[in-house]
Amino acid sequence: MHLRAFRPADLEDLYRIDQACFAPGISYTREALDDFIGSRRSKTWIAEEKEEIVGFLIAELEAPRAAHIVTIDVVENWRRRHVGSLLMDAAENWAWEQNLVLVYLETSENNVSARSFYEARGYKKVDDVLNYYADGASAWIMLKWLKRRDR
Repeated sequence: MHLRAFRPADLEDLYRIDQACFAPGISYTREALDDFIGSRRSKTWIAEEKEEIVGFLIAELEAPRAAHIVTIDVVENWRRRHVGSLLMDAAENWAWEQNLVLVYLETSENNVSARSFYEARGYKKVDDVLNYYADGASAWIMLKWLKRRDR
């Protein structure tokens, strides 16, 4: 498995994967995905195995000195096979290289496996947003401070 940069021909596959990973009202429209990916302040990583996209992550720069994980999507039969960790490592390293101080994301209060995954990576719940998702679920805002390494 390897990571590579987004290519415009990937958009349909990413849209299909996002629709499969998240329920309607939580998943992104094709246009929203395209807007996030196309922003000059964002970066998209594609996880690929034998030329098949098995996951992706979109992150964006936000002031002051923060990275926001917009979405991380892993194809169902590739979950718990370190695809998410590989994608998160790439995004966190990118944030560190941009001299950012923190990374944050939102996850559903009901998504126990995602919350556990992020907590194991050092993310802490800092807030909730009530009725964030279309199904009425609240979002947990989770944040990770990046440790500065000697340069």
